[in-house]
Amino acid sequence: MADPRKRGTILLIVTGLILTLFAGRLIEIQAVRGETLAAEAMGQRMRVVELPAQRGSITDRSGEPLAVTVEARNLTADQTLVTDPVAVATALAPVLGVDAAVLVPRLTGERRFVYLAKALTPETWNRISEMRLPGIFSEPTSRRIYPAGDLAANVVGFVGDEGHGLAGLEFAYEESLVGTAGEVAYERGPGVGAIPTAAQASTDPVAGSDLRLTIDRDIQFVAQETLAAQVAASRSDSGTLVVMDPRTGDILALATAPTFDANDPGASDEANLGNRALTEVFEPGSTAKLMTLAAVVNEGAANPYTWFKIPPVLKRGGEQFQDHTPHGTLNLTLTGVMAKSSNIGTIIAAERIGGGTLERYLRKFGAGEKTGIGFPGEVAGILPKRDTWSATSFPTIAFGQGFSMNAVQATSVFSTIANDGVRLPPRLVDEVVNADGTVEDPTKGKPTRVVSAATARQVRAMLEAVVGPGGTAPNAAIPGYRVGGKTGTAQAWKASCRCYSGVVASFVGMAPADDPALVVGVFLVNPRQGRYGGELGGPVFKRVMTYALQARQVPPTGMPASRLPLGG
Repeated sequence: MADPRKRGTILLIVTGLILTLFAGRLIEIQAVRGETLAAEAMGQRMRVVELPAQRGSITDRSGEPLAVTVEARNLTADQTLVTDPVAVATALAPVLGVDAAVLVPRLTGERRFVYLAKALTPETWNRISEMRLPGIFSEPTSRRIYPAGDLAANVVGFVGDEGHGLAGLEFAYEESLVGTAGEVAYERGPGVGAIPTAAQASTDPVAGSDLRLTIDRDIQFVAQETLAAQVAASRSDSGTLVVMDPRTGDILALATAPTFDANDPGASDEANLGNRALTEVFEPGSTAKLMTLAAVVNEGAANPYTWFKIPPVLKRGGEQFQDHTPHGTLNLTLTGVMAKSSNIGTIIAAERIGGGTLERYLRKFGAGEKTGIGFPGEVAGILPKRDTWSATSFPTIAFGQGFSMNAVQATSVFSTIANDGVRLPPRLVDEVVNADGTVEDPTKGKPTRVVSAATARQVRAMLEAVVGPGGTAPNAAIPGYRVGGKTGTAQAWKASCRCYSGVVASFVGMAPADDPALVVGVFLVNPRQGRYGGELGGPVFKRVMTYALQARQVPPTGMPASRLPLGG
């Protein structure tokens, strides 16, 4: 039998060793790793939730909403609290509009936090909340909606699933619109709820800035409706329409057809999601004769009454040029050259100023450079440098081929003449209103004097002849108002084959011609029912311009139109 004292000694030694181990472990936990373990424990209890910033709104010039952010809920789950994933998935599937089999894996496992759906309406969350499904929760968020659907959709653009701009002004002004997110940190108990008595820390979000556009919602609606009807009737590939205030450069409407619903951009062809008025270019054709003949007048090389002998054909650079309608020898004034849209007459008149001067004026009108709007994907078009011109470049460029522009550029040319010869940068965004109430004017660029006011007045009188008797667009005339404009039917350049394919039929005009308040440009790509700008673009111009004049309360002219001699 062992000695009791020996057994006691052994017991004391063993007990001492155990206590030493516990003490060492205690020292390690409290003294050595105390802060680390405490932080890890707190980390398991703490949850940091981002507080999304309210995305700024986009409105028309009168404050009517085009894009707004509304309250929404993200649907979440704590898998450890979901006792029957199949049953919960079956209950959620019809409300979320998804297959239950898709939800089951998201509800199964040991993850404490997973997303099931994002940006649900409050009404949808209320339906789910009333089911009292175990492990199903929500968090506040927001979603973007476009109250007017397709109205100005190609201007406004849209956001993606994560709430960031993917197209249009939503993309271009992402940094201003998105704001700065905040956050809240709290200790959570069982499930995902916060401990009521625990401390919380939070940083408030800063809302994004609002954009007020130059677009007039009502004029935009009429422009889109009228353009879409003509694109369908003429069986055109597409169409664009621009309405500008020449005194400010404000774009009151920028329509594209076909368009899309900004609330569901995925339902439309990707080709229709951009803004063709800025992202597609074409040879302007006869509408560009305005620039050429304005340059001739401004240089003092001719005036609206100057007579020109127009032969049936004109040989230049080894090529023969002719007018769209065969004719014998004509005698036309410079006004008649404009009204009849004579290619030959335009070439002969342009030869009085030469290629270097012509190029200089075209660039002053804005050819070959971007508009300054800052729209994503804008294409400036191409105006070749004078020293690269071939023997036939001068005559073709003079009447509108051999270089390219977009629809806003082409409309801005007429706006310059309407504004007494001063080119103003086109504007789409009137102001940016920050969260603190400060206002920024995003307008870039400076006014450019292109031709004199006297030249602009003479050219406007010449443009009136286009819609008068003997002109190419009598169906663009508006009773009670003096109207001036120019038709264009140019071959469309197709980059894929580096060849001409189809035409662009256009009409750009202004009213009242004696004191222009508005300019409207209509462009139809590859029409199959009809061909000429006067017959296709003229009626669209008339409908939109008539409405816009009334909407802007522009009184009738009250004076007869200019009747300059045309010749024949």
